[in-house]
Amino acid sequence: MDPSDQKHFTAVDYVVFALLLAASMGIGLYHALSGGRQRTTQEFLMADRSMSCLPVSLSLIASFQSAVAIIGVPAEIYAHGTQYWFIGCAYILGLLIPAHVFIPVFYKLRLSSAYQYLELRFSKAVRVCGTLAFIFQTVVYMGVCVYTPAFALNAVTGFELWGAVLATGLVCTLYTTMGGLKAVIWTDVFQTVVMFAGQLAVIVVGVHQTGGLSEVWRKVREGNRISALDLNPDPTERHTFWTLGVGGVFLMLSLYGVNQAQVQRYLSARTEKEAVRSCYMAFPSLQLSLALSCVMGLVMFARYCEEDHSVKLGTSSSDAMVLYFVMDMLQGLPGLPGLFVACLFSAALSTISSAFNSLATVTMEDLVKPHYPAMTEARATLLSKALAMSYGLLCLAMAYLTHLMDHSVLLVALKIFGMVGGPVLGLFCLGMFFPWANSTGAISGLGAGLALAFWVGIGSIVSRSSGPRPLPPGCRAVLDNTTSAFHTALSNVTLSQPSGLNRFYSLSYMWYSAFNCFTVILIGLIISFLTGPMKEEDVTPGTTYPLFGKLLCFLPEDLKKKLCCVTPLGQTLSAQPMHPQHKEGTGLIFPQEDGQSQEETDRFLPEAQTALVEHETTV
Repeated sequence: MDPSDQKHFTAVDYVVFALLLAASMGIGLYHALSGGRQRTTQEFLMADRSMSCLPVSLSLIASFQSAVAIIGVPAEIYAHGTQYWFIGCAYILGLLIPAHVFIPVFYKLRLSSAYQYLELRFSKAVRVCGTLAFIFQTVVYMGVCVYTPAFALNAVTGFELWGAVLATGLVCTLYTTMGGLKAVIWTDVFQTVVMFAGQLAVIVVGVHQTGGLSEVWRKVREGNRISALDLNPDPTERHTFWTLGVGGVFLMLSLYGVNQAQVQRYLSARTEKEAVRSCYMAFPSLQLSLALSCVMGLVMFARYCEEDHSVKLGTSSSDAMVLYFVMDMLQGLPGLPGLFVACLFSAALSTISSAFNSLATVTMEDLVKPHYPAMTEARATLLSKALAMSYGLLCLAMAYLTHLMDHSVLLVALKIFGMVGGPVLGLFCLGMFFPWANSTGAISGLGAGLALAFWVGIGSIVSRSSGPRPLPPGCRAVLDNTTSAFHTALSNVTLSQPSGLNRFYSLSYMWYSAFNCFTVILIGLIISFLTGPMKEEDVTPGTTYPLFGKLLCFLPEDLKKKLCCVTPLGQTLSAQPMHPQHKEGTGLIFPQEDGQSQEETDRFLPEAQTALVEHETTV
């Protein structure tokens, strides 16, 4: 970008930005020195299972609402119109299903890692495969989250790119390492408030400088940026109601149902009811966050619809345009540019800190503890902190790889979730809803799902079939006959359907999660039946959800039991023989009733632990 066109921070902006980083560090330091001082893995990784629903719900929002969303969604609306807003419909089922299906199963099993479930249900090999898939997905996504705000800030203000990357990564690493999950959740609460404040400030000032609400509405309507409901069933269409409202449900389930970063928050709640309530409370806040991002994109279009800033910015990326718009609108209002940049970095910090903590948890619980069961609590806690710091440094390396990509950050992020999160979601669904599935089927299904996911995902990147290029940002959709003819020709090019493998690669990235999830389930079931399905007595009690029993509620109980082969969620240890896979203390199947506190449940644990010890001695 030409230095003469760059916007600049004032001293007040730097102070506001520095206060954000200092406050985040302060929260981490407070939790490092208060309570149990993070001396146990239970406190460091699970916040002592003592959190109430409000901070948990705000943390759920902050973990999802990353800098990718704050920059990516307005850029998407600016370039393509409001069709993306329909993803809000997916939030309904995307939060209801985790609240009433996944949370009850995970919470009653008393897990620390979501992937402990896979060992209870299948085998240790499946657990390790699931853990490695999650680590890969999260490490790659972390790079996108760290790089995105730093790149945008550098493109517009000339702020040193790698200085911003290092500041974000190191501050986040330090407070996560010092304060554990409690620090992560409470900084998420603080950062969520900053995010909303920053977005609201930009919208209010932007509307005022564009000429008021009526002028904004006139320009976005004439610029054809208000999208009608598109019911086109073609799965290769980038965004339609079906890709967003249906495909988006599976994306949400991979994020809010089985993603360790979110599951860890559910499990940190005091009771199962608190965990479910936090899911419900996240819904209106997520809708508000989506609305603010979309409105910001519309205001940006209204402000710049007759101007092309790609030459000034030195890039055609609409991601960089978002921060240019912010700095342009807030220039001359000391402190407000700093507030929005603080909002942007808040989103990045909240997502990255969640990732660090969840990565440390799964590495510790799934890869280290099973091999070193006699490790002392002090050493385990120290190792957990070292792991969190190591992943923090790794994310800085991933940020450099993100620097080499040439795609919209929103598209890259959602592709990552679909390509890896979809198969992992399929693995959990296979175990939870299909009691006949066995370990061989699970590994085969996951392998097939990941292979197909990377084939389609990499194929789409290579063939550059990720979607149509945005129309030129003119305020009027049709200005004269020449423009009309140009748009008609452009539409004909856009609507021409690719053929052969290119059509397969053109699958909308919003369908990736659903497509890969069903691939895992289908292959997993076929292999399971070919190698011998699991019998009811071999399924660890409490690891299945009676999906078919609920769907076939009109059938007699005896017939339902034969068809569904399910064990009730509330089954206790004494009521069923313990399966050989149920060992190493990885989740006691001990029922925790709604409203029952952690302490009340813990009174029953000695008997269960004695049973485990006796069983392991026998094995």
